[in-house]
Amino acid sequence: MQTNFTPEQLKNPDMAASEQVLRTCVHCGFCTATCPTYTLLGDELDSPRGRIYLIKDMLENDKPANKEVVTHVDRCLSCLSCMSTCPSGVNYMHLVDHARKHIEETYDRPLIDKGLRALLATVLPSPRLFKVSLLFAGMAKPFAGLFPARLKAMLQLAPTRLPVASPFDKPGVTPAEGQKKYRVAVLPGCAQKVLQPSINEATLRLLTRHGAEVVYPENTGCCGSLVHHMGKSDRAHAQAKVMIDAWHRDTKEGGGKGLDAIVINASGCGTTIKDYGFMFRNDPDYAEKAELISSLAKDVTEFLFDVGLMPSVVETGQRIAYHSACSMQHGQKITTQPKDLLKAAGFKVQDVPQGHLCCGSAGTYNILQPEISAKLLENKVANIEKTRPEFIATGNIGCITQIGQGTDIPIVHTVEVLDWTSGGPKPEGI
Repeated sequence: MQTNFTPEQLKNPDMAASEQVLRTCVHCGFCTATCPTYTLLGDELDSPRGRIYLIKDMLENDKPANKEVVTHVDRCLSCLSCMSTCPSGVNYMHLVDHARKHIEETYDRPLIDKGLRALLATVLPSPRLFKVSLLFAGMAKPFAGLFPARLKAMLQLAPTRLPVASPFDKPGVTPAEGQKKYRVAVLPGCAQKVLQPSINEATLRLLTRHGAEVVYPENTGCCGSLVHHMGKSDRAHAQAKVMIDAWHRDTKEGGGKGLDAIVINASGCGTTIKDYGFMFRNDPDYAEKAELISSLAKDVTEFLFDVGLMPSVVETGQRIAYHSACSMQHGQKITTQPKDLLKAAGFKVQDVPQGHLCCGSAGTYNILQPEISAKLLENKVANIEKTRPEFIATGNIGCITQIGQGTDIPIVHTVEVLDWTSGGPKPEGI
């Protein structure tokens, strides 16, 4: 794609990076066939190619974002299915992230929209605030039908009861079972440890059982993923710096004992953490540290596949559907490892028809775009149910929450299943 940015514009590192992305696009349109919003809405401007044209015009002409651009960029799930399809290697993720930052800086949203986004950006990354908000949401949930669409969507997503906080949710080092083979750090997370602390507990047991000494770092917070995809770049970078510093202290480069990996059990977070090197490429204080952290980051299934899964100690054989989260298959390009691990544990793993299409969760998308999200959920559940599984496994808490409200089939995190088959407790619902 031909571009006409001025030399002055290209002095801006973000603009220069986006210009290179735009130049890579050849207008082929392959992306339209796999874009969930385009296949659902049929509007060219709700396809990656259409959004690229809108973003190019906005950035190239140095325009503030207008309502049309905001409407169509907001409808983008950032599922990154287009990046898996694109034959030219267009990094749509970096381009749409830049567009969202530009929108945040130049567009004055309606007051209600602005307030809701500010609320989500404040509450979700804070486990304490999130837990309090869920308690209130639980009380209001029976009256969800009386609320506007977005607030109704928030209430419907709230669990009917909150699990007890995990006793393992505190900084420290957990020794490996038997011979120590690896030393890894983990991402404590924010929303996940409130909604389903059993996932972190299963991760800890599974890692130590496979010979890993596990470091739960001190002074941690949100990885920055949620606000990063809302265009709140400064806040995202501030949150990411906290995590980079926390992990870096345990690397040899940071004066610690060293880490073989940083293990992530939330695929949306993993996609962002693996992109820290790009996010901080122009920060002289963090560029090198961020690149190191990105290089160490691994999804928990990626790590287990590399070290080898121990034999199953329980009888399996159940027919299960594996839902590959968009951030896993498109963001991190992890497609076979989780399924191979589940098969090795003895399960009959079914591929979900149209598995490349998003379930509609996408961070805060199911709250900010409830109508589109609901239709995507309906399609996803219909395709899952075609496989007639006994339960569903996936690697992202957002997908678990989203799909769980659309079907009675139990849905669990992949790590909980693998923990069970190697000696841990049976996941609830299986």
